[in-house]
Amino acid sequence: MEWFDKIIQGLSAENGQMVNSILRIVAILVLGIPLLHLLSLLAAKLTKKRFSEHSGILVRKLLGYTGYIILLIMVLNQLGVKLAALLGAAGIAGIAIGFAAQTSVSNVISGIFLLSEKPFQVGDLIKVGETLGVVHSIDLLSIKLRKLDNLFIRIPNETIIKTEVTNITRFPIRRMDIDIGVAYKEDVGKVKEVLADLASKNPYCLDEPVPLILFKNFGNSALEFLYGLWFFKTDYLALRNSIMQEIKERFDAEGIEIPFPHRTLYTGSATDPFPIRLVDTDADKALRKQADPDSSSSNASQ
Repeated sequence: MEWFDKIIQGLSAENGQMVNSILRIVAILVLGIPLLHLLSLLAAKLTKKRFSEHSGILVRKLLGYTGYIILLIMVLNQLGVKLAALLGAAGIAGIAIGFAAQTSVSNVISGIFLLSEKPFQVGDLIKVGETLGVVHSIDLLSIKLRKLDNLFIRIPNETIIKTEVTNITRFPIRRMDIDIGVAYKEDVGKVKEVLADLASKNPYCLDEPVPLILFKNFGNSALEFLYGLWFFKTDYLALRNSIMQEIKERFDAEGIEIPFPHRTLYTGSATDPFPIRLVDTDADKALRKQADPDSSSSNASQ
């Protein structure tokens, strides 16, 4: 019966080792995951004080990914998995995945360039090609935008690197350019005085830098002016709504005409005028009958 006792003792030892491994794994996960979250939040706060907000987000994510990889290695070690063989298999798999994921690698490299260059940060209003939106987050693979109509857009980092990007809210003040056309009969000096007075009285328009009032061009049907107003970036909508209405109301009060395109048909001096003939159709008769039935009845009796 000695052999039976040896088997029982071996099973008891193996069960004890398994229980110990499970307890270690549980301890690693229970202590490691909260500690990892705490370290990520602490690192994000420290980087946010010295760097931009999106730098803190990227640091937190990098710490999170690194920490989870370390926890996974510790768990596999407790399960008795040979890491050397696993790393060798991972290397071979990584080469295959690298060829299949060239776009992702390109996006990661582009994300690193964006992080170092810092053309924009979270909260900025940017324009990428024809897309306009507020930067919601900046990740290693893409950036997320929230459009002004509250739509969510994801743009790969590689596209950002290759496309012209306009940061609308980078600087605290900016200029709003408005194209204005007036009739050729209007006095240019008077138009400039009216526009300057409107800029000085609008509460959202800055006095410094001085508003730009430029007589730009002789248009097809109007004298064209460029009206440039400086304002704080947070007052864009307020200035846009107020100044457009004020221009219309003031021009009406001053008798300044805002023309619309006109077309004149000229046949030449050597040709006769176009003949014009008025035709009384059945539809016109029916309309007159509906408008004045008495007249049509009297004409019929006559």
